[in-house]
Amino acid sequence: MSTPAFVTVRILEKEYQVACPEEERAALLRSADMLNRRMKDIRDSGKVVGLDRMAVMVALNLANELLQLQTSLEAIDGEVSERARDMRQRMDDVLGAVRQFEF
Repeated sequence: MSTPAFVTVRILEKEYQVACPEEERAALLRSADMLNRRMKDIRDSGKVVGLDRMAVMVALNLANELLQLQTSLEAIDGEVSERARDMRQRMDDVLGAVRQFEF
């Protein structure tokens, strides 16, 4: 594990020093950029006042998106597993038929 480096990120015109491993620096900067955009969207909508409330709204929106993605991935995983079982069964059926012709 590498020594953490300090990275400066800017969220709503405020700078924050964040420690993270160098290999995660790019992901941290992308995350900070997404958070900044989301915070600006909430602020610019004028529906939410206060930095704390904006942060909570963004966090709730991101949590909701994460849960939706997890649900989608679970459904995809189930479908892939089912298809793999079907393919395995078909292969077993074909191999069984081929073995009947072998003496």
